[in-house]
Amino acid sequence: MKFALFDVGSRIRVTSYCPFRGLTGTVKTVDVIAQGSQPYGLGPQCFYLIDLEGAFIKEPVWFENEEVESVSLKEGSMIQSA
Repeated sequence: MKFALFDVGSRIRVTSYCPFRGLTGTVKTVDVIAQGSQPYGLGPQCFYLIDLEGAFIKEPVWFENEEVESVSLKEGSMIQSA
């Protein structure tokens, strides 16, 4: 399983199949659920509150780590295998 941990202020792109797909934004908040609380030994679960650019709603939206990717090449190198 691959996951990336983005810091507050990171630039991301939404990759999930949803109305926000392809939009970019900035991470406002990061919420991580530790590995020990996950069933079947899954890695940490990360959720990001993203302030989207060009979205029809103005409030930030929560996304799971599998639903976003880095816009920055530097941050893209942070992807790790669990």
